[in-house]
Order: sequence, then structure tokens, then C-alpha cells
Amino acid sequence: MANLHPLLRLIRYARQYNPQIWSATICSILNKFFDLAPPVLIGAAIDLVLEKENIWANPFGVKGLAMQLFVLSAISGVIWALESIFEYAYAMQWRNLAQTVQHDLRLDTYQHLQELELAFFEDRSSGGLMSIVSDDVNQLERFLDGGANEVIQVTTTVLLIGGAFFVITPNVAWLALLPMPFILWGSIWFQKFLAPRYADVREKVGLLNGQLANNIGGITTIKAFVTEDYERKRIEKESNRYRQSNRHAIAYSAAFVPLIRILIFMGFIAILYYGGLEVQAQRLSVGNYSVMIYLIQRLLWPLTRLGETLDQYQRAMASTNRVLDLLDTPIAIHSGTQNLKYPVQGQIQLENVTFGYQPNFPIVENLSLTIAANKTTAIVGATGSGKSTLVKLLLRLYEIQSGKILIDDIDIRDLDLRSLRAAIGWVSQDVFLFHGSVLENIAYGSFAATVEQIVAAAKIAEAHEFIQDLPKGYDTIVGERGQKLSGGQRQRIAIARAVLRNPPILIIDEATSAVDNETEAAIQKSLERITKNRTTIAIAHRLSTIRNADHIYVMDQGKVVESGNHDQLVALSGIYTSLWNLQTGQSIF
Repeated sequence: MANLHPLLRLIRYARQYNPQIWSATICSILNKFFDLAPPVLIGAAIDLVLEKENIWANPFGVKGLAMQLFVLSAISGVIWALESIFEYAYAMQWRNLAQTVQHDLRLDTYQHLQELELAFFEDRSSGGLMSIVSDDVNQLERFLDGGANEVIQVTTTVLLIGGAFFVITPNVAWLALLPMPFILWGSIWFQKFLAPRYADVREKVGLLNGQLANNIGGITTIKAFVTEDYERKRIEKESNRYRQSNRHAIAYSAAFVPLIRILIFMGFIAILYYGGLEVQAQRLSVGNYSVMIYLIQRLLWPLTRLGETLDQYQRAMASTNRVLDLLDTPIAIHSGTQNLKYPVQGQIQLENVTFGYQPNFPIVENLSLTIAANKTTAIVGATGSGKSTLVKLLLRLYEIQSGKILIDDIDIRDLDLRSLRAAIGWVSQDVFLFHGSVLENIAYGSFAATVEQIVAAAKIAEAHEFIQDLPKGYDTIVGERGQKLSGGQRQRIAIARAVLRNPPILIIDEATSAVDNETEAAIQKSLERITKNRTTIAIAHRLSTIRNADHIYVMDQGKVVESGNHDQLVALSGIYTSLWNLQTGQSIF
């Protein structure tokens, strides 16, 4: 599919809009038909005045110069009215179609983007993806808004005027149309020549947007390290690359119009000269000669705008390729069809699970463990031992390479993804809050919750008191990513969000890794309340937070090396004992 011409790819995508496309196209053709009619009437009027009688001005057998001129005037009025009506109609229809396609394509692309696995996002910048979903879709919309109509009307003009010339005077018509093959062939060749240059332009703007998004997201770090000048130079460098890429494309596209004008001039001179000779030889009427002079301009001069239309077209096709390439990206993790049976017991089993972010570099290898239903199971280990990876595998954010993960004896690959993830509440160490109010962030994912339920969840999460102290309480705006709140406050809002969801399985991933002792105590108190009577997986760095867990697994290099409760593990004098002694300040000698 990606090897097809972008226009063919766009046509395939736009099949659902065929009725609107045909309607807009017909209006464009009819508008151009009535737009080209006045020169014919002018020629008829000239012949009528010179010859006192003309068949073009006498369609209904009307006699007399005055009446025939009146008929021509009335016909002109109708034609002008119809031209205006169809101009309004095509403008409305193309613009509305452009808005609809842009809207649907953006939503389809965004929806597809949401369904892609996390590995896809790790290899791409968020700014580059934003450039595709926003700027590239807008580029296509700009072409559909005006460029598509321009192409249709130029094609209609060539066919109508070419046909009229061969009817009026076949022996001169070929001279007027002689430049057309060169213009059309040149346009097609030029389009192919420009295509890779505009693809490079779209690539450069994606890189620029990626750098901008990265810098705006890291503005606090930039300010803290006083690197504003350094980052400005980096943006300047990317912007210059984009500018230079555009300059190369513009240098070639700007040359198109002057070349076309030379060919147009040749066709105009041919009609002016040889048509005049035909009039002198009385093989062509003065009126028809006037019609041809008018029409040759209407035929050829609009082609000077072909350069601008071609420029729009190439930008749109480069953008279309990027958007449809994203839309055609295969989804690696496919949803199953089964739903979890409620009430969910929450027993989880990992059987010989192997997974690595890169081939031949497993993070977990042949891992087997059982997480008991309605119990708290902790997973501890050094950084990089594979603890957080287990959470991502359980949520199917990544696909395991071998083995099985079972929930209530059902392979998670057989489960509907929404059913799977709806049963799991995740409190991540990297809390993400959306720009909005505290209330909206707690209710995220539980949109039907009442204010009373939200407040109750906040109380359980030990968040109610600090929320009340905020300037507007629950209506306080937290800022992008919750930057107006402290780390501990964000963490407690995340816990409240999980409490409100009331999932049968709760995952707590390093919930107290970056907070002070007082905040840790508050979070620990809330966790003790919410972990009762549900399956809880606690990924912990601070062993004090999981001391009372029913079962603890110790991981090292992707494997379980120790398991048991706290007392049993301390007695083993192994890895867990070393970690415990290190964190409590006890000597390990």
C-alpha cells in the first residue's frame, strides 16, 4: 500500500466521501461551463451587429436586431446567475468536504496511534507525531479547500475550449492546442521532480516540531541549567534546515510559471495571427475570431496558476504519504475476544515468560511466579531487574515473546484489551496528570462518578486535606502534567484516581520512591486501606513500604531469586537481607 502513489492512496481512503466528491465536482464543472459561455455570447453579439442576423442570437426564431439582442441579454443574465450559484455551491461543498476529511482523517489517525504498542512511541518523538496528526492533515485540508477545484476547472477548461475550437475552426484549433501536450507533460514531470523535495520538507518540519515539543516539555530543566542560548541555537539549526529544504523546493517550483508562460504566449500568438488571416480570407467570422481570442486567454492564462496549484498538490501529497504511512502502521498487539468474568478473583500466573525490549537481550527470561488472589504481593529488586517490565507485560503494553500470563486461568492474549485493562488499576511512579482541575484528574477514567464519590476517594487516598487547602479546592487547575503540585500531591491524586475506579487488581509501582518521609507515611496509610480485599501487586524500592506484604518476590537480572514473606527473606541472608540492611542502616558485616 505504501508503494502506491499518494493520490491513489488518498482516493482509496476517501471512498466513503464519493457522493460529496461527485457533487462538488459536478458543481465545479458546471460553474466553469457557465463561466466560459459569455465569450460565446459576445461573439454572437458582434456577428449580430455586423451581419444584422445571426443563428446564435436567434434560438427561438426571434426576428429583428433589437429583439435578438434582448434575447442574448436575457441569456447572459441567466448564465451569470447560474455561474454565481454554482460558484457558491462548489465553494461550500469543497470547503465542507475538506473540513470533513480533515476531521475524520485526524480522528482515524489519532485512534490508530492510540492502538499502537509502546515500542512504536519509543522510537519516535512526540513532536514528530504531532506534526503528522496536526500539520500534515491541515496541509491536505488546504489542498482540498481550493486546489482540487482548480485542477478540475483547468481540466474542464481544456476540454470545453478545445472542443469549441474544433467546432468553430478546425484548421486553426490545433495551433491553439499545440502547447497543451508540452504543458501537461511538463506538469507531470515537474510533479515527479518536486515530490522528493517536498517529502524532505515534511520530514524537516517534523524534526523541528519534535525538538520544539521536547524543549517545551523540558523547560524547567532548561531554566535550571541556564541553557536557553544553547537550546535556541538547536532550534535555530533545525529551523534553518527546514528553511533550506523549503528554499530548494521553492527555487524549482517558482521556475514553473515562467516556463509555462512562454508556451502560453506561443499558443496565443498562433491564434492571433492565423485566426486573423482566416478572417481576411472570409473563412472565419469576426464574431468567432473574437470568441477564439477571448477563449484562448481563458484556456491558457489560467495555466499560469498551475504552478501554485502544483505546489499545493505536492505539499499535500507529501503530507498524505506521512499520514497514511502512520495509518497503515500495523498494530502489533491485537485484542482478544473474551471478557473477564465478574467478580474477578484476580489470581495471576506467569509461566515461563520471556521478554526483551530488543531482540536477543531479554529483560525477563523463563520467569514463573504466582500472585495470589485478594493478597498483596510485592516485587523488589535492584534497578533494571525487570520489576516494572512485569507491570507493562501484565497490561499488555508490550507483548511477551514466549510463555503465558494468566488471569483467573485465562491467557491475557485471549482477553479483550479493554476488559483486561479495566480490571487493573495502576498507580505509576511517573504520575501523569492532565491539564485540568483536580476533580477532573481524579475522575479520569471514571467519568460518571459523582462529586461525593470523588471526595470519598480523595479521603481514602489521604488527599482531601491538601486539596481543600489549594486556592480553588477541587476546582484548582493542576497545570500541564500536574506541574503546579508537588510530587507527593500528584502521587496521592493518582491513588485517589485508582481508588475511584475500584479495580479488582491494583498495581502500585514505586508509589513512594520520590517523596519525603511525611508524605510516604500518608501514602502508606492510604495504601493499607485500599489494598484490602483485592489483588495487589506492589513494585517497591523502599522495602519499608512492603514489609507487611503477604508474599515478596526478589528479582535479579530478570529472574526470581528469592521469595517468601519479610521475615523469611531476612532470615535467608541473601539479596533481600542486603537491601534491608542497607536501607535500615544496619551493618551487613
